[in-house]
Amino acid sequence: MKKIIILSTFFALLSFITTAQTRKYIAQFSHMQGYFNPALTGYEGSAVRGLVRNQWVGFEGAPKTYFASVELDLMELSGKKDLMDANKNTFGFNFMNDQYGVFSETEMMGNYSSRIQLNEVTGLRLGAGVSYKNISLDGTRLSPDQPADPKIMQYLNGFANMQILDFNLGIAVTHPNYYLSYAVQNVNRGMINSGDVFMERSPRIGIFQGGFRNTVTEDMSLSFNIFYRHQKNLPSNTEFNFKVLMMDKIWLGLGHRVGYAHNFQLGFVFPMVRLGYVYEIPMSKSYLLPNTTHEFLAIIPLFRKNFKESSNEVLIW
Repeated sequence: MKKIIILSTFFALLSFITTAQTRKYIAQFSHMQGYFNPALTGYEGSAVRGLVRNQWVGFEGAPKTYFASVELDLMELSGKKDLMDANKNTFGFNFMNDQYGVFSETEMMGNYSSRIQLNEVTGLRLGAGVSYKNISLDGTRLSPDQPADPKIMQYLNGFANMQILDFNLGIAVTHPNYYLSYAVQNVNRGMINSGDVFMERSPRIGIFQGGFRNTVTEDMSLSFNIFYRHQKNLPSNTEFNFKVLMMDKIWLGLGHRVGYAHNFQLGFVFPMVRLGYVYEIPMSKSYLLPNTTHEFLAIIPLFRKNFKESSNEVLIW
């Protein structure tokens, strides 16, 4: 079974040699806005975020993702509490390690975002990021059924490492109750690289994110989020989620990745931390491995401590 999984993973990723991009799925994307779009860095204030995703549990070589980030609002760092200056200038640092089959990818990303106030409650955010990736290939784990293939032989029983430097740009319109955003990742298409160049180019990726949230009663709030991603040589990726926050303490949610998976979400809001869990089930028609996926999230606000600025404010997206 181990050889079968590694084999299938490797040949499924042969296209990665030319497209130079793996697709990272995160069911709780609405809590990770700044990773996908630098313009949304620090949108919810200064915080530390962490995520672990274990996809297709029980299969050797199945993807595992580890993520950590720090987002800092310069106003909060200065000790001020002026709402008009909140998240006006923000910085962020993201770290992600993704393991899939014979590949291991480590990404470090630095982001900056600045907000222009359009009116009392609506802002236009612009952001830019620099991304550094180190991609490793472990040829000792390959078990090819076509050993004469030159694409495989050069890596068989050896190791290869490639480094890529690239840039991300983003724009967003934000409001306490909604946001609309668009970002482009891999703006330079991976042209700045070094090491064992086993990938030709990184395709540019366009990402749209949007969300709406509002209070229904004193003890209940609703939020809806949508995510759309497109790039050359891969089908478009659309997903959305719907959450109910009760008593500002517990949220329950449902999510769907169109054509791929359903998920169920549970989360808790404490004064010092927010915790989220996702149980994801692949759809039979997606032709993916049938095992489930588990995803764990933790967010620690650094200064705000989750207090409400107004009675109508919703504490999560």
